[in-house]
Amino acid sequence: MSLTAGTSHEITRTVTADLTADALGNKGVMVLATPCVLTLIENACSEMLQPHLPAGAATVGTVVELKHLGATPLGMKVRAKATLLETDGRCYAFSVDVWDEKEKVAEAKHERFLVNDLAKFLARAMKKADA
Repeated sequence: MSLTAGTSHEITRTVTADLTADALGNKGVMVLATPCVLTLIENACSEMLQPHLPAGAATVGTVVELKHLGATPLGMKVRAKATLLETDGRCYAFSVDVWDEKEKVAEAKHERFLVNDLAKFLARAMKKADA
């Protein structure tokens, strides 16, 4: 892959009802749920790597250190900016900041690992279900 430290990628989403804490079981809490913040973080990092992957490869999340700093209400836009900190060839470390339209609402460190053969990886995982 040709990515170097300092490369960044941003994604933006709108907080919809299915992304709220209410939708995930915390009834009445109509703000962006922490697990959905995590998904946003993972997606920003994954999308940065995706165009650079060899055929048949993928990346998987392996480490997350997340601070959810503020609530983002239903209907507001939220933006995640992932910056590649370092790579050793198969492991990619990122810093990610998440902002809504008013303030920074989360920050994270995230690592993703390169799986060179996704089919083999999935087959190995499926063997767990057969056991």
